[in-house]
Amino acid sequence: MAASKSSKKDKSKKTKKAGDDKKKLSALDAAAKILAEAGKSMSCKEMIEAMDKKGYWSSPGGKTPESTLYSGIIKEISTKGKESRFEKTDRGRFARA
Repeated sequence: MAASKSSKKDKSKKTKKAGDDKKKLSALDAAAKILAEAGKSMSCKEMIEAMDKKGYWSSPGGKTPESTLYSGIIKEISTKGKESRFEKTDRGRFARA
C-alpha cells in the first residue's frame, strides 16, 4: 500500500503546471474589469467579445454566454443594490458603478 500512496503523490506533482496557481476570473469579474478599462457602457455581447480577446474569460462551450452574463449582472444589481459593481445605463447596456 505504501507504494500506491507514493505514486499518487508523485502523480499529483507531475500534473501541476507552472501557471496553475493563478486564479481564473469568473465571467462577472471579467465583465467588471472590462467595463472599468473601457470607461463606457457596453452590451453583454461586446463584453463577451472583449473578455475573450483580452484572455480574461472565454465561454466553456455554452450556446448563449451573452444571456448568461446578462442574467448574472441583473442578479448582482438586484441582490447587492448600491453595492453592485454594475449599473444598467440603457436597454441591454451596463457600465461600471
